[in-house]
Amino acid sequence: MIAPFDASRIISATSPPEWEGRERSDVRLLVSRSGTIEHRRFRELGQSFRPGDLLVVNESSAWPASLPADAEHGRFRVNLSTEYGDGIWLVEPRVDSATPGPLPLRAGEEIRVGGLPVEVLEEFPGVPRLRFVRFGQDAHPAIWQFGEPIRYGYSAGPFPLSAYQTVFSRRPWSAEMPSASRPFSRGIVRELLRAGVRFTPVVLHAGVSSFDAETPGTLPVVYPEPFEVPERTARAIERTRRNGGRVVAIGTTVLRALESAYRDGAVRSAAGFTSVRVDPNRPVRSVDALLSGFHNSGTSHLAMLEAVLGRAELERAYDAAIQERYRWHEFGDAHLMFRPTEAMSPAAG
Repeated sequence: MIAPFDASRIISATSPPEWEGRERSDVRLLVSRSGTIEHRRFRELGQSFRPGDLLVVNESSAWPASLPADAEHGRFRVNLSTEYGDGIWLVEPRVDSATPGPLPLRAGEEIRVGGLPVEVLEEFPGVPRLRFVRFGQDAHPAIWQFGEPIRYGYSAGPFPLSAYQTVFSRRPWSAEMPSASRPFSRGIVRELLRAGVRFTPVVLHAGVSSFDAETPGTLPVVYPEPFEVPERTARAIERTRRNGGRVVAIGTTVLRALESAYRDGAVRSAAGFTSVRVDPNRPVRSVDALLSGFHNSGTSHLAMLEAVLGRAELERAYDAAIQERYRWHEFGDAHLMFRPTEAMSPAAG
């Protein structure tokens, strides 16, 4: 895995650009390609693409998944991650937005989340901060009545739910925003379309943020998330490949969905829950490039980036990002990385 970097040198984006009087797209863009690094603005994204390229976007939208909770030990918050049916959810109980768990909850204990009775079940294997719980009734009305967008200690929020949506948001169910596509504006989408770049959707409903590996030097645990790769997207990818275009995943959620749907040498239509882990031990086969944000050392998201770019290239890119004071997290700057095999091809632009 990529060597740990000094977290004290990371600059967090604490608020959306709009709250600072700027456009969403007024963030920086680092482009990594075959040993070269370029520093741009996100509005210059189109300079990295050519006619016939295909951008795959996540249509999942964030919902207010952080709810107030009560237990014998006091009040706290529960961040809902993923619903598995029959009232079963995977959740992250936290002291507050800045203070993670694990909390002293016992299997079989009854707590209240958003005013609803909830039975505490077992920990998620390998991640003590995550718990399975069972709601005694439908949780969705309470989510919309009492929930807030999930945020963490670096955030200057709270911010409204609209701050956590993207121009591609269509289907609510993500605990956290698929944030790689946040800097896109409708104007940038129109500009790319006019230039011959195409878009196609997938859905992956993202759970709570990636956790550090429990044991240093090991890969972090991943958990099942619901996804869908429609037939029209599988056909669009096949057509793009056939015509010599490049397939670009807009976000790690998209990459995970596409890798989950890859079989028999191509991306196929698929739906369900994916437990696929994308990391340096598993080759990336579905895309030529990935657009993402900047991620903390030791997380599953960073392991995915290493799988795309390679360890040496990723370390070079992150050294440059830290040196040039790029901003981390969901409201921060963007990183476009081309796989080395793509970047060395004669057709690469």
